[in-house]
Amino acid sequence: QQVLAELEADKKLVNRCGLSPAKLPDLVENPPLISNCISSCENIKDKYMQNRLVRLVCVFLQSLIRNKIINVQDLFIEVQAFCIEFSRIREAAGLFRLLKTLE
Repeated sequence: QQVLAELEADKKLVNRCGLSPAKLPDLVENPPLISNCISSCENIKDKYMQNRLVRLVCVFLQSLIRNKIINVQDLFIEVQAFCIEFSRIREAAGLFRLLKTLE
C-alpha cells in the first residue's frame, strides 16, 4: 500500500529506483506479488482507499495481461474471485471481461 502511494505521489520515483520496463517481468513474475496486492485490497477498511486501490490493481493487472508480462492462468481463479468480489467497481468488471476473453 505504501509503495503504491509513494509511486502515485512521485511519478519519477520508478525511474530513480532503476525500475525499467525491461525489469518489470522479474518484479511481477512471482504470483505472491499479485496475491499481496489482492489481499491488500481486501483488508483496507477505508472504503474510499479500498476502491482506489482496487482500481489501481485492476488497471495494473490488465496492463500486465495485455502486454503478456504475466501468464494469468497461474492466478486465474484468484483474480477471477477478486473481480467478482469487487464487481461494483468498473475496472474490476473490465478485468473480469478480459479474463473471460482468455478462457
